[in-house]
Amino acid sequence: MKRIKLMQVAAVAGVLFLAGCTNHVTQADKFSGFLGDYSGLKEVKTAGGSPVLRWIDPSFKKANYSYIKYEPIKFYPEPQPTEQISKETLQGVLDYANSRMKPALAERLPLTDHAGPRTLIFKGAITGVNTSAEGLQFYEVIPVALVIAGTETATGHRTRDTEVYFEGELIDSATGKPVIKVVRKGFGKQVSNDTQKVTANDLKTVVDSLANDTKLFNE
Repeated sequence: MKRIKLMQVAAVAGVLFLAGCTNHVTQADKFSGFLGDYSGLKEVKTAGGSPVLRWIDPSFKKANYSYIKYEPIKFYPEPQPTEQISKETLQGVLDYANSRMKPALAERLPLTDHAGPRTLIFKGAITGVNTSAEGLQFYEVIPVALVIAGTETATGHRTRDTEVYFEGELIDSATGKPVIKVVRKGFGKQVSNDTQKVTANDLKTVVDSLANDTKLFNE
């Protein structure tokens, strides 16, 4: 009887552990400081169904603007390459992000080179690129499997998620104040362990999703 109860407790604990394994939105400890003020952000779903943190000025009206000034996406802070994520991979992700986001924004409003009247200024940053141990699957939530999964994670042999963190805002050029802020975490292709090299191609789906949601944004 005691053994059964212990297994039940372990199973419940496993479910709780599973629930907290993979966060699909950026947690506060991952905020980079790029936006300055993170108050008011709320979790919402994008048009494409991705969870993000977003804030929109209640007085914002798209009809009040005629142009967007695009400032190239940058890294913030400057990333440090690792054996798994090289400098070339990081640069490839940044270049791809700019190649996709600039035309996506151009579909929303015409682009301009100067911050004149009726203009929104886009500023964005990739604030993190990393891998993390994949969240446990439902079929692993049994005591023995939890031990195995923990061992795999500790030894670096567990499948890992690839992650890209993005922060961006649209600023009213006349007031200099943000009207929209977005903090987003996206997942690329999984890698089989903590030594498999991550390539820019592994992360392109994150950028594609971001660009598509930008085009579909309906505020």
